Amino acid sequence: MKKSQFFVNAKSVSTLFSTLLTTAVLSASMVVLAPGVLGLTPSAMAASVAGLPDFTELVEKTGPAVVNIRTTEKVMQGQAMPGMEDEQMQEFFRRFFGAPMPKQAPAPKNRKAPQQQEEEVPRGVGSGFIISQDGYVLTNTHVVDGASEVYVKLTDKREFKAKVIGADKRTDVAVLKIEGGKLPRLNIGDSEKIKAGEWVIAIGSPFDLDNTVTAGIVSAKARDTGDYLPLIQTDVAVNPGNSGGPLINMRGEVIGINSQIYSRSGGYMGISFAIPIDEAMRVVEQLKSSGKVTRGRIGVQIGEVSKDVAESIGLPKAQGALVSRVESGGPAEKAGLQDGDVILKFNGVAVEKSSDLPRMVGVTKPGSKAVVSVWRKGAAREVTVTIAEVEADKSAQKADKKSKKEQASNVLGIYVSDLSDAQRKEVPGGQGVVIDTVDGAAAQVGLRAGDIILTMNNADVKDAKQFAAMLAKLDPKKAAVLLVRRGDATQFVPIRPQAQ
Repeated sequence: MKKSQFFVNAKSVSTLFSTLLTTAVLSASMVVLAPGVLGLTPSAMAASVAGLPDFTELVEKTGPAVVNIRTTEKVMQGQAMPGMEDEQMQEFFRRFFGAPMPKQAPAPKNRKAPQQQEEEVPRGVGSGFIISQDGYVLTNTHVVDGASEVYVKLTDKREFKAKVIGADKRTDVAVLKIEGGKLPRLNIGDSEKIKAGEWVIAIGSPFDLDNTVTAGIVSAKARDTGDYLPLIQTDVAVNPGNSGGPLINMRGEVIGINSQIYSRSGGYMGISFAIPIDEAMRVVEQLKSSGKVTRGRIGVQIGEVSKDVAESIGLPKAQGALVSRVESGGPAEKAGLQDGDVILKFNGVAVEKSSDLPRMVGVTKPGSKAVVSVWRKGAAREVTVTIAEVEADKSAQKADKKSKKEQASNVLGIYVSDLSDAQRKEVPGGQGVVIDTVDGAAAQVGLRAGDIILTMNNADVKDAKQFAAMLAKLDPKKAAVLLVRRGDATQFVPIRPQAQ
């Protein structure tokens, strides 16, 4: 290639580039001056922007009524925090409780230990919200369960010591009371009217970050994850510390209490659950009036009605609750219900699936009578059942029965019972023990009632009797490592035996 030819070609390229640049600028000007050229009218562009939700006014309106809740527990002064020298244990506490546990300085050697005294140590953090100007606060039971003291902090930095009015473990709803007047409060919405796909926000204190706002949509309206609660599923980011905070619709109304997440890592994975506010308020009224929740029962074990079963017994469609066992001497047996009956209606309301029945019976006043429609041998019939009362939590009963001697001998502070038949089906291998109550070392590392212990120091835990024998053989100078299942997540938890 000749030198002169190169410069000619370069000039041609330069000229071409200038022409393309000028064309691009003119095209851009046309878009700005005449959006209709590309089919985007000003009204269409404004509509697309207007379609995106703006949460600023909503947050300004509702944020002041959302509170941070911190809890403390009394321990003996100088008592070592179990497992706190382990960095993994520190991370475990930060992940599940939102704040690190304080480390205590080691006691000097060759010095006689002073007489121990109780002191308050941080136990955990959570969220809540005010529902009345005179200071009633809603949160989750698991936020305050086992705490010695509960403190509520508002967005204006005021802090109150709260009184626990009542807590219900079955629904995970707790009511607190703080002394104050003309406090900011949230309006209660109607969780029955929510629809999948509508925008919602959550406000709370994930990892102790006060008044954090996250947004998303309702993913599903009624997820069956418990006997008494069809939970609201959302994709709103919920993390440890959000528990007890409100789920709020675009009208600024509370439609749920953020309670659970589905997670394999301990953090948010796109699925969170909230207690419907309608269900929660039924519990609140009872807790405020009597400090406890009374539920009805009829004494049956039930299962789903499959399509094959429905066809075989002549049911037009698969619906209702199949009675698999009738409790001997219970209300159902006295009313004439039998194994194999299908309960189709309860007090005139259709039972679409088996999980509907416990909720219907649970909200019925004990002592009252209910008309139950059943399908038996190809025909429908009605029976009248007198509703009995659900017994108090077995865990609470067992805790009350434990003697001081039994409690003193438990170096981990864990009290357990055998798994129920339903729990055995959910646990791999069908063995383990369920925690009834915790205190001391177990409470410090975050274990709680309902957790299932699968192994201890790599040895399988088969039942409560064997677990007690394993506890008795623990070396008090070494940490025990438990494999614990909570919901769908399983994790190793180191815990150091507590000195007696």
